[in-house]
This record gives sequence, structure tokens and C-alpha cells, in this order.
Amino acid sequence: MQGNGINHKASDRLLKMPGKQDRGPIEFGSRVAPHTGEIMGIATTQVVSVPPTMSIIGAAQTMTACGFRRLPVTDAGTRRMRGIVTASDIINLLGGGDKQNLVTVKHRGNLLAGLNESVREIMSGHYLSLRAAETIADALSLIIERKIGGIPIVDEDETLLGIVTERDVLRLLETQPSPLAVEDVMSTSLRVTAPDATIGAATREMGRCRFRRLPVVSDEILFGIITSTDIVRYIGSGEVFERLVTGDMGELMALPARTLMKGELVTTTPEAPIDLAARLMRERRIGALPVIEDSRLIGLVTEFDLVRAYAEANG
Repeated sequence: MQGNGINHKASDRLLKMPGKQDRGPIEFGSRVAPHTGEIMGIATTQVVSVPPTMSIIGAAQTMTACGFRRLPVTDAGTRRMRGIVTASDIINLLGGGDKQNLVTVKHRGNLLAGLNESVREIMSGHYLSLRAAETIADALSLIIERKIGGIPIVDEDETLLGIVTERDVLRLLETQPSPLAVEDVMSTSLRVTAPDATIGAATREMGRCRFRRLPVVSDEILFGIITSTDIVRYIGSGEVFERLVTGDMGELMALPARTLMKGELVTTTPEAPIDLAARLMRERRIGALPVIEDSRLIGLVTEFDLVRAYAEANG
């Protein structure tokens, strides 16, 4: 189906090569006019959080059920913040960084034993936060400068009040028709992986480069995208354990990356308005759209790219 510059492609194979035009990256600043206290107007206040004692696999199951990439970790009784656990932390555990020692060293490669450890073992206890009296400009500044996808909102006692994410900002972008097109904000320097590359190779690349997603390409053909959410879903849904024989993490890491690809591939075109791309991302609960021109992959537009565009438009 095609309309208004947005394409839904369930199985089309798309060539990956440079576009016809020279589309260099555009630098955006954050110059949104401040309105004190407005942050709670766009924040999510019914926040799902988990206690520090919850298992890692329990956190993955919660992320999968709710469609979240991050969860605040709070004391069960007081809702006082203790940290943040993200999809990237789980990727780090699976081979993207030093947290994998929890499985490979402490549990001698036993994946299930590692995943049954408490979430405090992989969460970040150092996190950025906002106060309820702060502004959308304050949130945008942190999201853009620190390249983080969500920020908890707390009171003076560090009690969790809400969370503001890139997706919350996108709701604002939808309501404001913009002269900018996708090609004005998209990323053009892309790292990719191959369908036959292993999950281990993909998680290491995502962890090393701090990417949330990798296009899957073979012979200049785009097959799909692997995201951090796909990896968490693979763990949280229990599907991984249906494929494993020994339960060893090395067995999981040796599976082909294409194992993680699910569902429909949703794309956009370079001339599509960014507010339309923002609406599609929010409605489909996806964090990025491949950008296609003449059946060729020429870039990727992400929630972060659109948040920067919103900041510029309101400067």
C-alpha cells in the first residue's frame, strides 16, 4: 500500500545504495520557548516500573508486554527511583558489553541462570531526571545532547511521577504541519548486518556503536531491520528457549540474525513530510523508518531525528 509518501512493504526486497541527490546531514539545535511546568502536559504519568528484585527475564517480559524500551526501577512501596533498565542493558548482557560476564563467568554460560538474576545486576543506578516544574525545552535539551530516549520525572525525594520519551515529543510534531521532508532530517551513514550474521555479531555491533537498530542487508538488498526491541521480545516472549537445546548463551549467539526479524517492514520516502512520518512511527510503535527512493535504501529516519527537527522548528 502506498499513500502520502509512506509505504508498507511486507516482503519487498529493497536495494541499498546512495540516493540520487547529495543529502548531507542537517544540524539541529534545541531552542524551544520555555513554559515552566509544561513537561507534565506531554509526559506519561501512568508509568510501568519494576522493583530491583525483579528478574532480568521478568523485566524483558514486562518490556515485551508493554512495548517499552526502558523501565524505571523503583522501590515497590515508595516508588522511589533506584535506576533505569533498558533494552540496551539486555543487549549488553547478551554480548554487547561487560555485563555479559554475569552469564559467561558467574553462571558459566548458562543463559537461563543469568536471566534469572535480579534486574539490579544490569540496571544503571546513575540516571538523568527532570522535575515536574521543568519545561519541554529542558527535556529536549537532555534528549538531544545526551542522546537518550526517555527521562523519568521525579519529585524532591526521587519519587517517580512520570516519564517523557521521544515518542511523547512526536505527538507534538504530528499536530504541527512542517515544511521539512524526511530527506531533510534522515541519517545517511548506516551500519548494516547480513541475514546470515549471528545474533552474537549483531548484539556486539549494537553494543559497541550504541545503536538501537541495524538494517539487515545482503547483496545490496534490504531484508528488514533488527532492533533492540526485537531482541528483548525474543527473550521476553520465551521464543528463544524453544530454539535452544543446551541453554548455553553461546547457542543463542550462534543463531542467525534473521531469526529476530518479525512482521511487516514499514518504510517511507524522502519527500514525505516529517509530521506524517512521526504519526506513522507513533501509531505503529516503531522507532525508525527506512527511507526508500527508486526501490533503493538511501537512509533511515528515527524518532531521534524527528525530535531534533521539532526542536529546530520551535526555535
